[in-house]
Amino acid sequence: MKIRAYAKINLALDVVRRREDGFHDLEMIMAPIFLHDLVMVDVIDEGIEITTNNKIIPTDSRNIVYKVAALLIERFQLKKGVKIQIFKHIPMQAGLAGGSADGAAVLRAMNRLFHLNLSLDELAKLGAEVGSDIPFCVYQQFAFVSGRGEYLDFFDASLDDDILLVKPRRGVPTKFAFQNLHIHHCDHPNCRQMRYAIETGDHETMIHCLGNSLEESSFKMVPEIGEIKKELLALGFDGALMSGSGSCVFALTKDKALLEKGYAAMKKKYPFVLRTRFKMPEEF
Repeated sequence: MKIRAYAKINLALDVVRRREDGFHDLEMIMAPIFLHDLVMVDVIDEGIEITTNNKIIPTDSRNIVYKVAALLIERFQLKKGVKIQIFKHIPMQAGLAGGSADGAAVLRAMNRLFHLNLSLDELAKLGAEVGSDIPFCVYQQFAFVSGRGEYLDFFDASLDDDILLVKPRRGVPTKFAFQNLHIHHCDHPNCRQMRYAIETGDHETMIHCLGNSLEESSFKMVPEIGEIKKELLALGFDGALMSGSGSCVFALTKDKALLEKGYAAMKKKYPFVLRTRFKMPEEF
């Protein structure tokens, strides 16, 4: 079975507080985009076999896809195994949920292949046991996300902005971004206002609400992230922001000529540059 695993960007990410268990409560506006990995899942006699076109990615139990498959096999006492092929297009350590998207794709594929008849809600609950971004990636819809990522409140959106993605060579481990966060001094965007702006088509307010609490800590590890953001804004993009914990930056515009100009300029300097757009709600 072939399935597409779509990436996401965070239009707003607010780290609300540090919890007693060491994790953080978040509020986020998450949006699916058309950048995707291609995941192929087939039933085999036993075990979990993973292959990928990216030699850096582990193919054993360290891989989030392996963990998802193992969880389903154990939880539902499946008598067969799976062979999973991952064709990566989403860069690693970019803040685009590439691994979580792949994990969600495997959940959906195995649900069909093994006739588990699980709802999306049930798949999301299972995915949350493995990774906090997997629930969002199961649904692939615009959402106000809270908690550690397990609470999703979907809303209607119709955004026609073009998106330019730019990632420097170095990535940012999510753990580093949170460990080096100064929660009382970082940016705290208004995610509720961002949601309202998107729902009402208030583009100016949406751009004003772009913000990410993790930018400051991630900039310290990879200064190029901040430089990319400044370059994109200087080119004339309506807004630019680091997605997730980085290191990918996205820029928004409705000007096709500017999109092409920005693409050409960034392509000369950075290893990953891509033009894409928002993925609107649709049936799987």
